[in-house]
Amino acid sequence: MEGIEALNKNMVDIAEKASKAVVSINSTLKVQSYGYGIAPVKGSGSGFIITPDGYVLTNNHVVEGSEEVEVILSDGSSYTGTVAGRDPQTDVAIVKLPGSGFPVLELGDSEAIKTGSLVLAIGNALGLPGGHTVSMGVISAKNRPMPWADFIFEGLLQTDAAINPGNSGGPLVDMSGRAVGINTAIIAQANGIGFSIPVNTVKKELHDMISTGRVNRQYIGISGMEVNSSIARRYGTGTDRGVMVARIDPDSPAYRSGLRPGDVITEFGGKPVNSMRDLIKYVSEMSGSSDAVFMRGRNRYKTTITMKNTRGKKIFITD
Repeated sequence: MEGIEALNKNMVDIAEKASKAVVSINSTLKVQSYGYGIAPVKGSGSGFIITPDGYVLTNNHVVEGSEEVEVILSDGSSYTGTVAGRDPQTDVAIVKLPGSGFPVLELGDSEAIKTGSLVLAIGNALGLPGGHTVSMGVISAKNRPMPWADFIFEGLLQTDAAINPGNSGGPLVDMSGRAVGINTAIIAQANGIGFSIPVNTVKKELHDMISTGRVNRQYIGISGMEVNSSIARRYGTGTDRGVMVARIDPDSPAYRSGLRPGDVITEFGGKPVNSMRDLIKYVSEMSGSSDAVFMRGRNRYKTTITMKNTRGKKIFITD
C-alpha cells in the first residue's frame, strides 16, 4: 500500500508541476466560404513552454494558417503569441510569447524511455473549461511508422493514455516530470491508441525553427515503413530488413533516381538500413549525392540519389 501511495503522490506532483507550463492555444483560420466571403474558422489545441522567455512547442496543425494565436496559461492569463517557426513534415511548430519568467517543462529523452513506462498526457482535451486534462497510460510501443503520411516520419511513440481532440500539441510526460513526446494523433476507430512525436526528433529542429522559422533538411521525397519478417512474407520483398517505399513524390530526388512504391531500401551511403531511424539519420547527413541499394521483388539494384534536378543512374547488380 505504501508503494501505491508513493506512486500516486509522485504522479500528482508531476501533473501539478508540469501543468504549470502547459498552455491552451486558440487559433483562427480565415477560409473562403461560398456565399459569405471570407469566414473565420476557430480551433483549439495545446502546447507547452520550453524556455523562460516564452517559446512554446505545439503541433503545426494547431496553428496552421495563423500568424498570431491566443495562448492561455494555467493561471488563466492570456497572451497573443506569434508563430515563430513551423515544420509541416513533422507536425511541429513554435509559438513565441511576449515577456519572460515563464514556467518551463524540461525536455526528456525519448530514446531512453522503455515500452511499458508510465506516462501522463496533459492538455486542453475537447476544449473543456476548468483547466487541463491529465490522463495516465504507458508507452505501448516505440518507433511506430506512419505509412499513410506524405513524408518520412521518425518512429512515433504509441501510448494508451487518453488523447482527445484538443490534446494535440500537449506533452507526454514521463515519471521524472520531463516531456518525452508531443501528442499529435489518434486513430478514431481504435480504442486506447494514440501517438506522440518523440522529443529527440524535436530537439534536432529547435535551433533551425527559432533562428530561421523553418527546418533545414535534406529531402528525398518518400514515406516508408520498416520491413520485418511478417511484412517480407506478405509483400514478397526478398529481404526482411530495410525501409519499404510506401509513397513517393513524383517530383523528388528519389523518384528521379528510379525508386518506386514497393521498393525496399537496404543501404544508403554505403551503410546498412535496418530501420526508419537509420534512413532518416543518413539522409540528414547527406551532402550532394548518395548511393542507395534497394530490392524490387527479389532483384537487387543500386541507384544514385542526387539533391539537384538530375536523374540518378540506376545500375543493375544481380538477378
